[in-house]
Amino acid sequence: MLHKIWLAFIVSAFVATCYNVFVTGDLGSFQQVMNAVTSMARTSVDIALGLIGLLAFWLGIFKVAEHSGLISKFSRLLAPFLCRIMPDIPRDHPALGSITMNMSANILGLDNAATPFGIKAMQDMQTLAPIKDTLTNSQILFLVLNTSSVTLFPIAVFLYRAEQGAAEPTDVFIPILLATSASTLAGLFVTCTVQKINLFNKVVLLYLVAIFSFLAAVILYFSTLAAEQLSAQSALIANFALLTFIVAVLVIGWRKGQNTYEQFVDGAKQGFEVAISIIPYLLAMLFAIGMLRASGVLDLVTVQISHLFAFMGFDTRFVDGLPTAIMKPLSGSGARALMIETMQFHGADSFAGRLASVLQGSTETTFYVLAVYLGAVGIKHSRYAVGCCLAADFAGIFAAILVSYWFFG
Repeated sequence: MLHKIWLAFIVSAFVATCYNVFVTGDLGSFQQVMNAVTSMARTSVDIALGLIGLLAFWLGIFKVAEHSGLISKFSRLLAPFLCRIMPDIPRDHPALGSITMNMSANILGLDNAATPFGIKAMQDMQTLAPIKDTLTNSQILFLVLNTSSVTLFPIAVFLYRAEQGAAEPTDVFIPILLATSASTLAGLFVTCTVQKINLFNKVVLLYLVAIFSFLAAVILYFSTLAAEQLSAQSALIANFALLTFIVAVLVIGWRKGQNTYEQFVDGAKQGFEVAISIIPYLLAMLFAIGMLRASGVLDLVTVQISHLFAFMGFDTRFVDGLPTAIMKPLSGSGARALMIETMQFHGADSFAGRLASVLQGSTETTFYVLAVYLGAVGIKHSRYAVGCCLAADFAGIFAAILVSYWFFG
């Protein structure tokens, strides 16, 4: 399915560019699209090269943690839950540990740490794959949870809102939590339904109740803080947790008689290889996204949606925030730029400005995640992963719009 979507992006962008040149007379359209293609080609390499250091570091730490037994112990906390929603992973398999670390980093909003853990999780699950170029059920569910993951601390959104002059930059905090929670629940439900996994198992329900009770407590506390306090406290908690984890891994490994230095170096060597291997996948997806944006296809889709809802008699104010929603599954930096552009044009405290902020925090960059994670393990056949990920994205976008109308009228 992914290859069909990719080709549709390219063909639709080409058709739109031809229309711009031969019908509207915009002779610079071909140049604009080709500039976008070359720009995205450079960007794909920049992203991959920028990941080398982070991948090397975290894969080195993970190698020590794996040998020391720390990851296996930590994974036991989530093992009963993960084993029921991912039944094809054995209870004592190292994949459970890397999945746990990835999910923890995503919840804390630590994208730089989540990506290496996510790649490690895909590699661990790949060892169980009967067909090496095709996603397993567990890998699909893992990807869905990544592209729809609940994020407790969307600090970047708050800081951009403060920079654009919002009176209360954190007033979108609870709407973001509600929207991203809806996205995660929808993704989990859709994927488990397709895979015929019982979500009403007592153990699964217990974990879900515990997780969202914790989310509720966090919402109540952090919603009372100013942007500066929220940023400082979340950064303190996140960095303390990461540094404690790093030191604990190395000390525990040393106490168990492990040569932690050699283990770290062995794990770090994989960072360069993984980063280079994802370049073709990133390039394929990013240049298609660049063509879509430069050709005006995204703008055309937004205008048509506005006309449709106006014809049906609905309030169309939400359409001003839709460019962020449309771009977010394709490009995180593009969506961020559109969010800022919306706040600059309509105002940070306008309905459109707040909605764009909620949309930015409600979902993840689906096609970027798919390109990186599938590329890291050489997957060619994604099965129904794209459909489930987009279903979660749609739920997050729909929830973001509803919650924004609820909170901001």
